[in-house]
Amino acid sequence: MARERKFSTEDLFKATKELLLDIGYEGFTFSLLADRLHVARGTLYKYYENKDELITDFMIYEMQQFLLELEQIKDVKGFEAQFDFLLNLIFSHSEVQHLIGIAQQIPKESNEKVRANINHLEKHHLDMYHHLQAFVELGRKENVLKQAIPDGLVLGFIFQTIAIPNHFGVPYNEWVESIKHIISHGMFTPR
Repeated sequence: MARERKFSTEDLFKATKELLLDIGYEGFTFSLLADRLHVARGTLYKYYENKDELITDFMIYEMQQFLLELEQIKDVKGFEAQFDFLLNLIFSHSEVQHLIGIAQQIPKESNEKVRANINHLEKHHLDMYHHLQAFVELGRKENVLKQAIPDGLVLGFIFQTIAIPNHFGVPYNEWVESIKHIISHGMFTPR
C-alpha cells in the first residue's frame, strides 16, 4: 500500500491561492488541487467536506496575515508616513481584491462550517476598519484629511485604488506613486 504524501497548511493554502487566481471559484476543484499538491483527492476530503470549507479557511488565513501586517501601522509616526505604509501594504497584497470577489461567490448555505467561516471573515473585515480608525483620526488631527468626508469613503477610496487596471503597463513604482498623488492632491492642476 502506498504511503500518503503529506503537505503543510502553508503548502495547501499556497496551492489554493494559485488555483483561485488562475481559474477562479467556478473552475476550482479538489482534483486540480490534489494534482498540484501531488496527493490523492481523497486526502483533501480528510480535512475538508467541500471546496467552500477550504476556500473560506484559506480566506481567513489570508485576512489574518494581512491584519498582522496592518497592525504595524500604529508603529509608524505621522499620517503621511502611515498613508505610504498603507498604500504599500495594499499594493503588496494586490490579489486581495480578486480574492474578495471570489469569496462573495461562495454560497453561505453550503454548511455550518462555511457559515461560521464567512461570519469570521466579516468580523476580520470590521477589525481591519477598526485598525484604520486611528489612521483616519490622525489624518484629521493633523489637518490633512477633510472633516466632512466620511471615514468609510476615505478608506474605501484608498482600498479600491488597487482595482484600477493598469492597461497601459505603467511601471509599478510610477503607478503607485501616481495613485498616491491623486489621492492626496487630486488630478486637477491648480487654477
